[in-house]
Amino acid sequence: MKRTEPIALVVAAVLGGGAGYLIDQLLSATGHPTFTPPVGLSIMLVVLGGACIALAWPIRKSVKDAKAPRVDPFRALRVAVLAKASSLVGALVGGVCAGLLVFLASRPVVPPVGSMTAIIAAVGASAALVAAALFAEYMCTLPKDPDDRDQPDAGPGAEPTT
Repeated sequence: MKRTEPIALVVAAVLGGGAGYLIDQLLSATGHPTFTPPVGLSIMLVVLGGACIALAWPIRKSVKDAKAPRVDPFRALRVAVLAKASSLVGALVGGVCAGLLVFLASRPVVPPVGSMTAIIAAVGASAALVAAALFAEYMCTLPKDPDDRDQPDAGPGAEPTT
């Protein structure tokens, strides 16, 4: 599995930012109140980041400590995929909330403090989720097996080399 690339996170954040700005623009144009994320969103993003690190901790311990019990590689893969998905979700949600923030900041009317606080908290929690998920993904990296050789894969019909 490849590690999460920064360009994927940037693309997710930019797409989310455009979507967040467009959502508030459409709501405002139709006479509806702008969207404010609930406070529970920020809490859940932080909890998800903590869960990613908590699930990755035994894997890292198993890799670093020879006396620690071995961890199933499939478990490590599942936790790494969870961490990768969490980092992408964090970037997307952070982008959406940043788009909401840009929309509110660009209005001539001063927005209510409560909505600005909730949006800023969601952006911060999203950034914390991305950081925690990337760290958990790093913790799930298993060392190369010493039996693996650095031979290129010749394909399914090729004869084995000796």
